[in-house]
Amino acid sequence: MNIEKLFNKDVMSLDTYIMFRLKEETARLKDELTARNRAPIALSMGAPTANPPKVLIDRLKEILDEDNIHTYSTPKGELYFRKAAAQRMKNRFGVDLDPETEIFSLVGSKEGIANLVRFITTQKNEELEKDVIMIPDPCYASYLQFIQCSGAKAYPMPLTAENDYKPDVEKIYNQIIEEGYKPENIKALFINYPNNPMGISTTKEYVKSVVDFCKKYDILLVSDAAYCDLYFAEDEKPFSIFEIEGAKDIGIEFFSLSKPYAVTGWRLGWVCGNKEVIQRLGKGKSTIDNGIFKALQKACAEILNSEEGDKYIEEGNKGYARKQAIMVKGFKELGWNMDKVPHTTFYLWLPIPRKYTSAFDFCQDVLRKSGIVLVPGNAFGECGEGFFRLSYVCSDEQLQEVIDRLKADGFTY
Repeated sequence: MNIEKLFNKDVMSLDTYIMFRLKEETARLKDELTARNRAPIALSMGAPTANPPKVLIDRLKEILDEDNIHTYSTPKGELYFRKAAAQRMKNRFGVDLDPETEIFSLVGSKEGIANLVRFITTQKNEELEKDVIMIPDPCYASYLQFIQCSGAKAYPMPLTAENDYKPDVEKIYNQIIEEGYKPENIKALFINYPNNPMGISTTKEYVKSVVDFCKKYDILLVSDAAYCDLYFAEDEKPFSIFEIEGAKDIGIEFFSLSKPYAVTGWRLGWVCGNKEVIQRLGKGKSTIDNGIFKALQKACAEILNSEEGDKYIEEGNKGYARKQAIMVKGFKELGWNMDKVPHTTFYLWLPIPRKYTSAFDFCQDVLRKSGIVLVPGNAFGECGEGFFRLSYVCSDEQLQEVIDRLKADGFTY
């Protein structure tokens, strides 16, 4: 069969997601590495390795025996789940949302963002006719693939130490227009704080300026808040865009249960905010899925605003802070400057050693020599070249083993 004729050119240009490519390469090298006492240690995937809260698992088991719990749900989400999400937004951020019109359930926030991009863009062949979505650079790698697959233009907003990780959105907008793209085709602007892959946060003052910008040009503001509950310092406590006056006029925000409750495989989240956008996104989603398993919705609705759930997040964050300290100490001993380390997410974003010019080459050498799986920074955008990301979600003992191997194998800054 002529596959190129079957699929559109944008889908044909896609590669396998970076994390799965790394997993395949690691599996290929596993036996050889193990024979050299360098069995693979994966610091690549951004996923908690702890078990979910026991109370959540126990409650799910009970719910499985309830009548009608195994029947179809609704794409919108059961009302008890939407009410719990609204209450969580109130408890955590002090913002009011209508569970009937301003909240919609998702099969994980990744699915919601992918469908949003599909729904707000139209595939076009001529470059300057394309719809434009402004995205951080570096960013969650899937943003790039979602937009590419939709035939739209992902326009980078560089996140650098020089701009304090606060891109000048007005300046970037003007660049887009100067390059010949049409202002009416600039559909959305994505922000992601705390950021994947960098772990950095921002200020309410900056987000207020972005809200004002989006209102000025009638651009949808999309906030990906998947890491909002992963923080170890009160002065870096993440906030919702809806704490900013007027944000609901032009904004929506995505949330996930995956990271705070370690239920990545359950695939459950929600999107909230501007009711017209939420309802239109919901109509599109209603043609695609029949909603999330009701037992998951019910169990998670109960954990969202529980003392047990809050305690689990608190203890988890203490654990991540401890793990971060192990890595910071170790990389400092290896010669890296670790004076400014964000206290959110479970990532470290570090420059590659000075003798390297390619992030890919460095990460390949570390994998083949030491069995440690890192992610090259340019997988997250052009501004990521020269950096690498590691995720410190494995055991304390494995993290120390990482440092010991790097020392023994001569990997210093």
